[in-house]
Amino acid sequence: MATINFGGVDETVITRDEFPLFKAQEFLKDETIAVLGYGVQGPGQALNLRDNGFNVIVGQREDSASWQKAVEDGWVPSETLFGLEEAAERGTIVCYLLSDAGQIALWPTIKEKLTPGKTLYFSHGFGVTFNDQTGIVPPKDIDVILVAPKGSGTSLRRLFVAGGGLNSSFAIFQDASGEAFTKATALGIGVGSGYLFQTDFKKEVYSDLTGERGVLMGALAGIIEAQYQVLRQRGHSPSEAFNETVEELTQSLVPLVGENGMDWMFANCSVTAQRGALDWKGKFREATLPVLNDLYDSVASGAEAKRTIERGSTPDYREKLQEELKEVRESELWQTGAKVRELRSNTTNVEA
Repeated sequence: MATINFGGVDETVITRDEFPLFKAQEFLKDETIAVLGYGVQGPGQALNLRDNGFNVIVGQREDSASWQKAVEDGWVPSETLFGLEEAAERGTIVCYLLSDAGQIALWPTIKEKLTPGKTLYFSHGFGVTFNDQTGIVPPKDIDVILVAPKGSGTSLRRLFVAGGGLNSSFAIFQDASGEAFTKATALGIGVGSGYLFQTDFKKEVYSDLTGERGVLMGALAGIIEAQYQVLRQRGHSPSEAFNETVEELTQSLVPLVGENGMDWMFANCSVTAQRGALDWKGKFREATLPVLNDLYDSVASGAEAKRTIERGSTPDYREKLQEELKEVRESELWQTGAKVRELRSNTTNVEA
């Protein structure tokens, strides 16, 4: 393990140098890794594990679009692709990668398959942390671990194919075998992690829910809508409002901040932009701190989990969701965005 200083704080990080792939392969050579769910995280993790030489099977509902996607990805029915119950029965490591609602619904069935000595693996601390609401209480005689890639399953797979790796958190909830730490590390390397940062189930889900509702999605979407609305109300055209709010952010600034940091971005823009950004960032920080603290409190109290479970469990949730997404998609803001992306694509094709 490596000790790395993050902003003045020393943290222990596991890298591929300390725990190379061959060590992970050797440690897990006798395990059958059953990936349950082939939706968001399932494909990336299952394919990366398979390509890294591990013994992997997939469990999915046979009448689903995800079953067909698994077949298209090379999983063979009755050989490496099974129904959820059979895959859980066959697996010695059961990767529980269904949606949170799916995990809750299937838990009574899956729990029966978790015989002594098996391992239950999550990529999200939701089910275990909020077990008073989910009912997910693992048997005491199994290992319970977590590896949470810090990005989508699509990103995990794309970086893996390109020869890179997505950073991941990992955690141990229950160590029945005495080897849960090594097991989690080996699986973290196996799914294609670049670096592994240790946490616990509660901190993982608290930070994850806060991030999704905050900067990563909720706050980002909200502030984009607000700035676009201000520009439109002040007489700017849809294309100008979109380009100044979204296009420059996503196509230019965010990639550069990711590569070089915010200080580099400030140093490499005009004095006018520098001064304005530095003067106004504090005002935005102070304006949003109360909102983010309210958000974190809502996560920690279990209120966000309760709302998620209640809404996600209603029979018409998918239909209602599509209505909400349709409203976003058909707004002037994102209709403008679709047209700008189309123009961007045409430009790329011409240059190519």
